[in-house]
Amino acid sequence: MRSVIQRVTRARVVVEGDVVGELPGPGLVALVAAAHDDGPEDVATTVRKIAELRIMPGELSVTDAGAGVLVISQFTLYGQTTKGRRPSWGLAAPGDVAEPLVDAVADQLRARGLDVATGVFGADMQVELVNDGPFTVIVDS
Repeated sequence: MRSVIQRVTRARVVVEGDVVGELPGPGLVALVAAAHDDGPEDVATTVRKIAELRIMPGELSVTDAGAGVLVISQFTLYGQTTKGRRPSWGLAAPGDVAEPLVDAVADQLRARGLDVATGVFGADMQVELVNDGPFTVIVDS
């Protein structure tokens, strides 16, 4: 799995004009993509990194800070741009494989006691956020 994790002061995701997920205060936005061969171990690694990386102010984790996480599926993280002008999406898992893995990330973060909001898998989403720092890291399982 591949994730882009951004520390934010606030964030929300909108689908068809409706807010479907929101962090009204500080936390993390986790854009999450799955590859063809990802499984439960990749989910566990991704969840551990999101929950435990000490990237909140004061070198706290999101868990320590009591902050929330907005999890958004984003297959484009596996886009290949080495040839031509059109990205290739061949490394990204198809929806029927990726959706349960991204859902498992959100579920396992909730199981750790985190407040988790999500986007809508496969939807045309508008993501609004204020990147704090700016602070962005890439995590590969």
